Amino acid sequence: MELSIILSQIENENEEEIERLLHEYNTENCRTFSFEQEEEEARIRLCRALLRVLGRVAQPRCQSTCLETLRILSRDKRVLGPVGTHEGMLTLARLARVGSDALRGSGEDDEQAEEEERVVVEALKCLCNVVFNSTQAQQVGADVQLAQGLCASLHAAGAGAAPHEVGLFSLRLLFLLSALRSDVRGMLRKEPRALALLTDVLERALDVHWAGPYEVAPPDPQAPPIPSQENERAMEALKALFNITMSDSSDESVTGQDAEHQLRLLVAIMRHLLLLSTNTEDKTEEAHSHAINLLSNISTPCLDVLIDVPGQPGQEEYGGKNMAVVQVLLDFMEKRVDRGSNYKEGLTPVLSLMAEGSRQHREIRRYIKAKVLPPLKDVTNRPEVGTTIRNKLVRLMTHVDMGVKQSAAEFLFVLCKESVDNLVKYTGYGSAAGLLLSRGLLAGGRGETQYSEDEDSDTDEYKEAKPYINPITGHVEDPATNPMEEMTEEQKEYEAQKLVNMIDQLSRQQLIKPMGVRKDGTLAPLEETVRACRDNSSDSDSD
Repeated sequence: MELSIILSQIENENEEEIERLLHEYNTENCRTFSFEQEEEEARIRLCRALLRVLGRVAQPRCQSTCLETLRILSRDKRVLGPVGTHEGMLTLARLARVGSDALRGSGEDDEQAEEEERVVVEALKCLCNVVFNSTQAQQVGADVQLAQGLCASLHAAGAGAAPHEVGLFSLRLLFLLSALRSDVRGMLRKEPRALALLTDVLERALDVHWAGPYEVAPPDPQAPPIPSQENERAMEALKALFNITMSDSSDESVTGQDAEHQLRLLVAIMRHLLLLSTNTEDKTEEAHSHAINLLSNISTPCLDVLIDVPGQPGQEEYGGKNMAVVQVLLDFMEKRVDRGSNYKEGLTPVLSLMAEGSRQHREIRRYIKAKVLPPLKDVTNRPEVGTTIRNKLVRLMTHVDMGVKQSAAEFLFVLCKESVDNLVKYTGYGSAAGLLLSRGLLAGGRGETQYSEDEDSDTDEYKEAKPYINPITGHVEDPATNPMEEMTEEQKEYEAQKLVNMIDQLSRQQLIKPMGVRKDGTLAPLEETVRACRDNSSDSDSD
């Protein structure tokens, strides 16, 4: 449809004709996401005209149709100039009833109420698109305190009591604002009711019933999975909570006695969510992923809530703590490792969470170590060869992505109580070298964290094989023939000199730089380390 026809009818202010033409345009372009550049100016004029219609008194049906057209147009970043202004954003916020109590479900079932609700939903969808696609709109949204208004609206509606789509897109808009603006995140951290409000949304969506101060009643095994609508609202609330609890370098994380109470409530709800399932396996994995991401932001002392519930029979060795949710985390981790893709976003959060939990809570570390690094028996294969979770994680220690390899190595290092000797025993020195270099532990030793004094006992099989294990590869190698056995002394000298010359040539061309290890375990140029050894040798000589 020609946009000039729509623009001319808008000038005539005939609502019925405007609605008819816009409905036709919306039907034609409902699945359009890329627009022709030659009509860009016409689309900008249409955005401006639609805002004029929405700014004057109009019937809800006409308003919702105009908003639907504006939502389609807002997919094009180049035409959002008129919409991203103070006037445009305030018009959309007014129609979305942001900051008012109009989000509460009215209980009415007449056509007028449905049309008014549709106006609110379409306005919220427009705001989501505009905020996502326009940095100008993001700035205006922060200036007019759009996030505070959304919190007030949700609070007035009773959090999860708003109509589904109204609540869903209010939460999505709150997530977008907090994701794209660090100042909005900082404001929401200081907003007393923001954390409590989103926690309330989760409680309603997940049907949480409290059995203790920080203990959710276990789910009924016969209960149906989380309904689709409740799951959608919970996911949006989790994403917004992730932003709020994420500390920036220029800002502090959520602190204070009341905030710690809210965080512990969140950990309890996350434990409950990790033990639940939704109507599909993919949705369940998505819910668990969001829960893990949020737990990664929460201070580790609060993670004791994950295991401080009545234990299961047979877990007395873990201090009577309940390890059900820790097993869920292990299963989730192994599933993400087996997937073989998207390690950075899909795997590193759960590795980081379990590493921090193991570092701070002895019972969690002991349980995970028993599953991931059981006592060694067969050392005939290299640590990275095999199908156990240890083999899979050791393979990740040499991954091309620095963040992935660091996360996997740090996780195993914590399970080894940050002992270099223990880590090398389970992974081999070659796989562990990257982590040891970054931590300045190439010469051996331990990390800075203090752990309990209980020691791991080696199996008889490992003790027998230990003298024959190659510490670089971490396994017993088959005897190899010595290529120098058949050489004469002259030939050996010739090959040695040839190797020296090759290394010298590569060094002069700056393709390699020979390095040595200082006493503190860090790397230094070979000349420096050799000089230090000579100085130490001369100092130790006695007359």
